[in-house]
Amino acid sequence: MKFKAEIDVMPHDALLDPQGKAVTHAMASIGMHEIEGVRIGRHIRLFVDSDSMETAKERVEEACKNMLANAIMESYTYTVEAV
Repeated sequence: MKFKAEIDVMPHDALLDPQGKAVTHAMASIGMHEIEGVRIGRHIRLFVDSDSMETAKERVEEACKNMLANAIMESYTYTVEAV
């Protein structure tokens, strides 16, 4: 079976986010003063060939922990669905 994973990786809330801060300031400069607290992360989509949903989720978790997110600086969430 084939599964699709949608993964969001974000910097931890306690860490500074220079990109998010720059975008927040840019929003104000174009008159969008009501927008604040922008945080910039990554969205990753991948496909997993697996015999079961449980195994597919395990592989996605392993990919996140070992390569896609830096646990010291980032957190991640994901969804997995059959395609």
